[in-house]
Amino acid sequence: MEEFSQRKYFVAVAGNIGVGKTTLTRTLAAQLGWRCYLEPVIDNPYLDDFYRDMSRWAFHLQVYFLSKRFVSQREIELAQVSCVQDRTIYEDVEIFARTLHHRGHMVGRDWENYRDLFHAMTAYLTPPDLIIYLRCDVDTLLSRIRHRGRPSEQSINPDYLAELNDAYEDWVRRGTQQFRIAVLDTGRVHELNESAVLDQCLRLLRLKLQLEMPLQP
Repeated sequence: MEEFSQRKYFVAVAGNIGVGKTTLTRTLAAQLGWRCYLEPVIDNPYLDDFYRDMSRWAFHLQVYFLSKRFVSQREIELAQVSCVQDRTIYEDVEIFARTLHHRGHMVGRDWENYRDLFHAMTAYLTPPDLIIYLRCDVDTLLSRIRHRGRPSEQSINPDYLAELNDAYEDWVRRGTQQFRIAVLDTGRVHELNESAVLDQCLRLLRLKLQLEMPLQP
């Protein structure tokens, strides 16, 4: 895809647990020949403990994700190639830590400490050129979570997913002043249609980045 090689781009895929971010990130990176940065889930030393006891491990988990995503985004900024990232550092504070605090799993002092750390770290970062938010209803998220079969995720409370969805919608409304965000609705289909969503993403890249990247139709 020569038209994508005119300059370096940084695109991120955002969305709730189980929505299909990793699948789309891999597919998009392979299609465009970009470097792929995936969410640090498999080797996360806190995730299983967190799902067993959110109040005990929420702060530890969020700091772990924050540090890993900071390192990834710095690597992306220093790279000489275009990159696509699975979930952004901005979702950590705006979606997950905020929701955990609202649900009582992260006490006030930990929440304030975490936010201060987040703002200090992100002051050194440049936001993505485009964030693609994958929207999805809770029933479909639960179906996809069951289908991919990660043991620690099978007990996720639907109410938790619903609150995360609400936080995403609020962030997308507020975030348009700070970020370039595009929304793709991927709900009502139990398995993500990779080809259809990829086509939509490529159209979004042409539409949202057309000033910097004029593409042929």
